[in-house]
Amino acid sequence: QVQVSESGGGSVQPGGSLRLSCTTSGLTFDAFAMGWFRQAPGKEREGVSCIWKADDRITFYSASVKGRFTISKDNDKKILYLQMDNLQPSDTAMYYCAIRRSPMCSSQFTDVYTHWGQGTQVTVSS
Repeated sequence: QVQVSESGGGSVQPGGSLRLSCTTSGLTFDAFAMGWFRQAPGKEREGVSCIWKADDRITFYSASVKGRFTISKDNDKKILYLQMDNLQPSDTAMYYCAIRRSPMCSSQFTDVYTHWGQGTQVTVSS
């Protein structure tokens, strides 16, 4: 059974930083593309970032986070990260880690992701 688990959320002031982590079990960690999504109250879920399986240099970001967020993964530790800097109140949302059963992902974040975590809450306020 595949399990996905996020951690690292919390409350920060505007301009602050957080690093989210995602661990998995039940599948080969470095065999698939992975992504981060978020959903704010009353809004639809949106793609934040994704990373290819074969080439960690191939990453995509939504326009709203590009330049502030960085996705990365440690295949030895089997952890996916999302470093979030210069956080703003508009970043407040539940953040989800997701796995796509494909080695690639796209910048439109319209691909099918088959496994999802329960989410970790990020709140940015003064």
